Amino acid sequence: MKPKTGRTPVFVVDHRDLVFTHRGGPPGSAGVVRALSDEISPNLGVGFGKWEGAEVSWTVLYDEVIFVFEGCFTLKANGDTYDVRPGQLLWIPENTVLEYSGYATFGYVVYPGDWKKRHSL
Repeated sequence: MKPKTGRTPVFVVDHRDLVFTHRGGPPGSAGVVRALSDEISPNLGVGFGKWEGAEVSWTVLYDEVIFVFEGCFTLKANGDTYDVRPGQLLWIPENTVLEYSGYATFGYVVYPGDWKKRHSL
């Protein structure tokens, strides 16, 4: 018998099986979905996004990593524009004022995962 490691089982999550929440548009459309609940991963927020031409302005309240696996995701921040393509990722520090746009499917990780709770949202 193998010894059990970790606090929960390993999970495989496919973005095609999840229901995305609308986050922007029209014009265009933007949606995100949290892939792992706080009960599974209380420290990291992990999920997926789909951007189809929408422009969404935001100030991140966490550190964020976005990794693109389809299309081109565009980020405008600090006077610069970043076009991120499959096989590339962005690291965005907390409190960055930005605009997300483009046509892409991507994954994201945010830390801390409970940022909404910490900011009373």
